[in-house]
Amino acid sequence: MIAFLLPIVSLLVLSLIFLWLFNDRKYKSSESVSSAYDSWTNDRLLEKLWGEHIHLGYYENSYKTKDFRQAKIDFVHKLAHWSGLSTLPKGSRIIDIGCGIGGSSRILAKDYGFDVVGITISSEQVKRANQLTPKELKCHFEIMNALNLKFEDGSFDGVWSVEAGPHILNKQLFADEMLRVLRPGGVLAVADWNRRDYAKKEIGFLNSLVLKQLLNQWSHPDFATIYGFRNNLSDSIYSAGRVETDDWTKYTIPSWNDSIIEGIRRPNVFFDLGLGSFFKAIREVPTIVLMRWAFHTGLMQFGVFRSRG
Repeated sequence: MIAFLLPIVSLLVLSLIFLWLFNDRKYKSSESVSSAYDSWTNDRLLEKLWGEHIHLGYYENSYKTKDFRQAKIDFVHKLAHWSGLSTLPKGSRIIDIGCGIGGSSRILAKDYGFDVVGITISSEQVKRANQLTPKELKCHFEIMNALNLKFEDGSFDGVWSVEAGPHILNKQLFADEMLRVLRPGGVLAVADWNRRDYAKKEIGFLNSLVLKQLLNQWSHPDFATIYGFRNNLSDSIYSAGRVETDDWTKYTIPSWNDSIIEGIRRPNVFFDLGLGSFFKAIREVPTIVLMRWAFHTGLMQFGVFRSRG
């Protein structure tokens, strides 16, 4: 029996390796990002496994165990308090840039009483976010490019963006647009995956390969550094306040393990969605493992940014 199955398993593994290496989702334009998220939203796999939040979770330390979905909710509250967004009065108008299917937006509307506009370039995310949002919440979603926000200057009391930056090529324009729509005295709260600040000659061959895969597999044009994006915000023509940063890698790194373990905790998902969903999930495992390794070794960092104009 083993002899019979071995060729089949070997062929399956080789096929998955081929798909991962040669059929990646390399960034080509904002349309390639939109297409990737449309696909991830339509198949419901991430939602069934991870819940309403695609972003990482917050753990009190790198070794603490916690329900993955609860860790994601905790992350939203931690960032809201650390940034000062939680101090804004009820009714404040907030924009969630790169809102996904609206998990953070709904928490900001429900738990803080904010009037939230979530924007994403994925039409399927907007559709799903609206489906998941109770009508009584002051929270709605629109298709919009973060580099061309269709709002007047100073339209929002708070700007919120979590893990959207790596999908955006022009980091300075991204910073400019966020600060442009933020009113004077408003609060900026941003969290992103960042690469370590290094000279090209210092990175080494292996790290270069790893970064290339991390970019190509999930349609990222480039990762900013924490220092670099802080400068993008500080140097913006719309900047009006001091920008502060922190590195939350140690608080978020358990998320990568849990991202995989959720597939073991929730095997019924694969029965509900069909066998194809299992292979889709397996395809993402090497990238998740590489992400975990990159954050553990310091090649990548989880940066958070705040500013009050």
